[in-house]
Amino acid sequence: MGAAIPAISVGLDEAAPAAERVRLLKFVTIFAIGGTERQVMTLASRLDASRYELHLACLRRTGELLDRLPIFRSAPPVEYRITKLFNRHAFQERLRFARYLRRQRIQIVHTYSFYPNVFAIAAARLARTPIVVASIRDMGVYQSPRQLRVQRVVCRLAHRIVVNAEAVKSWLVADGYDADKITVIRNGVESSRFNDGVGGGALRRELGLPQGCPIAAVVSRLTPSKGLEDFLEAAAVVARARPDAHFLVVGKAAPADGAYQRALAARAADLGLQQRLVFTGLRHDVPELLAQVSVSVLPSLSEGLSNVLLESMAAGVPVVATRVGGNAEAIAHGETGLLVAPSDPEALARGIECLMNDRALAASYGRAGRRRVAEQFTLDRVIRQTEHLYASLLREHGHAI
Repeated sequence: MGAAIPAISVGLDEAAPAAERVRLLKFVTIFAIGGTERQVMTLASRLDASRYELHLACLRRTGELLDRLPIFRSAPPVEYRITKLFNRHAFQERLRFARYLRRQRIQIVHTYSFYPNVFAIAAARLARTPIVVASIRDMGVYQSPRQLRVQRVVCRLAHRIVVNAEAVKSWLVADGYDADKITVIRNGVESSRFNDGVGGGALRRELGLPQGCPIAAVVSRLTPSKGLEDFLEAAAVVARARPDAHFLVVGKAAPADGAYQRALAARAADLGLQQRLVFTGLRHDVPELLAQVSVSVLPSLSEGLSNVLLESMAAGVPVVATRVGGNAEAIAHGETGLLVAPSDPEALARGIECLMNDRALAASYGRAGRRRVAEQFTLDRVIRQTEHLYASLLREHGHAI
């Protein structure tokens, strides 16, 4: 790591004995129902409580998950609210964070995504936190070139960087990161949350969908990188060939992307999809919804490893996805789903039509996808790998566990 980083002066008595459990702090931006947040909080909820004392921190104490998970009662998040990463107030908040780490004698800080990485890593090292872990879970599509450079510099201070796909690791190494410091722990899902599609009549009636009609759905945050315009174009092609087909866009835009959501609705109307496509908004019943879906579509222009992709497979739903990021690590093309080129609505349409028209093939892909998730993408595997990483880092740096 180079020269040692001096401990920050926080004016606290540090003579208290170490607790038996490992004191672990996880730092996220907010607690929205996004892929990263759900994965982190589900993992945090399932860590061995006899071995880990969990602490949570965030930049905004907001988000739908706050009211939905009991973990927040035992580990109430501490907020470090900033408007910019580099100004006087942000510096003061970093000092407050460092004091918290020293006062609570935190042994592992694990940060997730750009803003927590840049805010917290240096402060944790200055506070002499024994182990600092960063997570990067996308291919940089949300950051500017300057932000990517800043994150690269800050992550050199981390003891380890965890990514959720080999594709993300390859991208980081090409960008100048040390490959030996990067650990791949792919996302996992709880297959028990998903069923075989029994019933669903009430859900279809709520959404205005005819009973028995084939449904192609995208479950996604509404943002340009998700390729939703391509899905709308593909839906228009499929709608002409399959008059019985209907389409769902499940999710909502961030407040800053409200204009984009309105533009999507306008484009759907221009394509004549008003009676065939439903924007459902945010849903908390995705397992029940997937049980009614014929084809799950992931038209992203960039991905790390999509939770929705794995959830669709766990639900036995055949998938058509773009060949970007970690998608090919989840989908075996022609066995568990179909991979197509990004930004190609015609290819998306062909994939959707293929699976709608050949129900036996779709069912075969669905069964194979469910097996693949059960074998390679379980939440239990993620927990084991994460706990092993924490333990090995503590041992490697000379800390008893």
